[in-house]
Amino acid sequence: MTEETPGFDEQQQAQQGRPRQPDVPSGAASDDAEPKAATPSPEEGAAPAGDASQTAGLVAQLDQVRTALGERTADLQRLQAEYQNYRRRVERDRIAVKEIAAANLLTELLPMLDDIGRAREHGELVGGFKSVAESLETTVAKMGLQQFGKEGEPFDPTIHEALMHSYAPDVTETTCVAILQPGYRIGERTIRPARVAVAEPQPGAQTVKAAEEAREGGTSEPADDKENGGPEEG
Repeated sequence: MTEETPGFDEQQQAQQGRPRQPDVPSGAASDDAEPKAATPSPEEGAAPAGDASQTAGLVAQLDQVRTALGERTADLQRLQAEYQNYRRRVERDRIAVKEIAAANLLTELLPMLDDIGRAREHGELVGGFKSVAESLETTVAKMGLQQFGKEGEPFDPTIHEALMHSYAPDVTETTCVAILQPGYRIGERTIRPARVAVAEPQPGAQTVKAAEEAREGGTSEPADDKENGGPEEG
C-alpha cells in the first residue's frame, strides 16, 4: 500500500498555474451562495401580475360568450314565434279554402234541395226518389250545410231576403210570416239568405193603442184624486 506524498496536489496545481483553493468545511455555506439565495428572481416578482391579466382575459371572454348566448336565445325565440304564427296562418287558410270549396259545391246543389223540399210538401217524395233525396240531404249535412228560416221569427236583413210585404195587426215588429225558400249556411258563412214574406204592424195600430192606454190612464187619475181628498172646484 502506497502512501500519498503530502503536497503532491499542491505541486501539481502550481505547475499548472492555478492557485490552490482553501479548504471549506462540508457543513459551512459559501459566501457566494448567500446573495443568490437572498435575491428574489424576476420571474417570482412578475407572477402575480400575469395571473391578474389572465383572469381579466377569461372574464372578458366569459362576458362575450354570455352575450352571444343571449343573442342566439333571442333569435331562437323569435323564430319559434314566427313558426307558430305561420302554422296558425296556414291552418286558418286551409279551413277557409275548405269552406269556400264546400260552399261552391253546395251552392250548385241548392236548386236540387229546393226541388226535394217542394216534392216533400206536395207528397211526391216516394219510392226510390225518396231514398236518393234523403241520402243527398244526409251527405250535405255531413259537409256542414245547415238550413235556417222559420215562420214567426223577427226579420233580419243580414240573413233574410224579403220577397213579399204586408201589414198585420197582430205583430209588433217586422216578422217573417212565410218562408218561400229556406236559407243555408256553412258554419258562420251564409251561402244563401232565407227568402221570406214579411208583415209589419198595421199603420196607426200602435197610435190607437197608445191613445187607448192614455185615455184609460187619464180616466183613472181623477178618481184617485177624489179618493185622496184632492182639491174641489170652486
